[in-house]
Amino acid sequence: MPRIARNLIFALVAVALLFGLDYVLFNGVGSFQLTPYVTRVVMLAGVAVTLAVSLNLINGFTGQFSIGHAGFMAVGAYSSAFFTVNYGMKLAASLGGGTMGAFVEFLTATLIGALAAAIAGLVVGVPSLKLKGDYLAIVTLGFGQIIVVVLNNIESVGAARGYSGIPIVKSFFWIGLIAVATITIVYNIVNSAFGRALISIREDELAAEAMGVNTTRYKVMAFVISSAMAGAAGVLFAHCFDGYLNPKSFEFLKSFEILIMVILGGLGSIVGSIIGAITLTVLPEILRGFAEYRMVIYSLLLIVLMITRPQGLLGGIDPFKGWRARRRAKSRTQEEEITAEDTRDAVSVDKEGIER
Repeated sequence: MPRIARNLIFALVAVALLFGLDYVLFNGVGSFQLTPYVTRVVMLAGVAVTLAVSLNLINGFTGQFSIGHAGFMAVGAYSSAFFTVNYGMKLAASLGGGTMGAFVEFLTATLIGALAAAIAGLVVGVPSLKLKGDYLAIVTLGFGQIIVVVLNNIESVGAARGYSGIPIVKSFFWIGLIAVATITIVYNIVNSAFGRALISIREDELAAEAMGVNTTRYKVMAFVISSAMAGAAGVLFAHCFDGYLNPKSFEFLKSFEILIMVILGGLGSIVGSIIGAITLTVLPEILRGFAEYRMVIYSLLLIVLMITRPQGLLGGIDPFKGWRARRRAKSRTQEEEITAEDTRDAVSVDKEGIER
């Protein structure tokens, strides 16, 4: 089957599954009904997956250390919310309102949030990624704190009171779609020439430079892409839950939480990031019934994991390794068959020429 057709089928199946899951979450099936609380936790887990996988691109696959991911999430959340509150409803009305108007409004808000976060990533990444060492960690930590301070003092987005009146999009479809898109983009990057350059930087930056890899360029590109994805997650956080934003939601603790998701799942593992994000979103809710012991149990579980498996749940494990090996072997066999057939044709033509 041609690759384009295969990708199209995958996209259609993914969209159909997301629509189905969205329906089940909000409407149930027959007597099976999920509570709004469970639905909210599932939606938060979807946003966490986008954040963890996007951070893993820079921390896991590129070998850099960013600890300000919540800052880029905040940029995406507030910039998209400002657009929808002030201009989005007018845009939707100009398109006749309804489903199409809401679709275009949210899509535009998502693009604006991702673009704003990407620009912020470029501004932060260009000066800090030219340097080697832990400068990125210092700069991103400072950036995250600065963003919170700035948001606390901008009256047009509610300042410390928070930003309210944001149109709510109660849908898991968008959350799932952006999570799937993030996973697909990161997976394709990692398994491309671009991804191999990033991994070479992670393994030995000096050797990568000696081999002609423009390390600064690749690091900045990865950082900008990662920031854009965090911005898209911020758009979801702003529009798919309470229609309210508060700068406190994006403080250092949030960045640290995303970082722990990546480390828990395993640096350099996409599947690990997904598992880590879901686990650290659901586990605190499961332990909520233990009241004062909840955080103690939560912390002990993390400590035990770090001692017994410091590389994370799936660190160093590639679940797709066998599938990729079979795919490469199949592709190699097809190429050999084509080459052999071309050789036979060429020999046949030469024979005919000699006989004449």
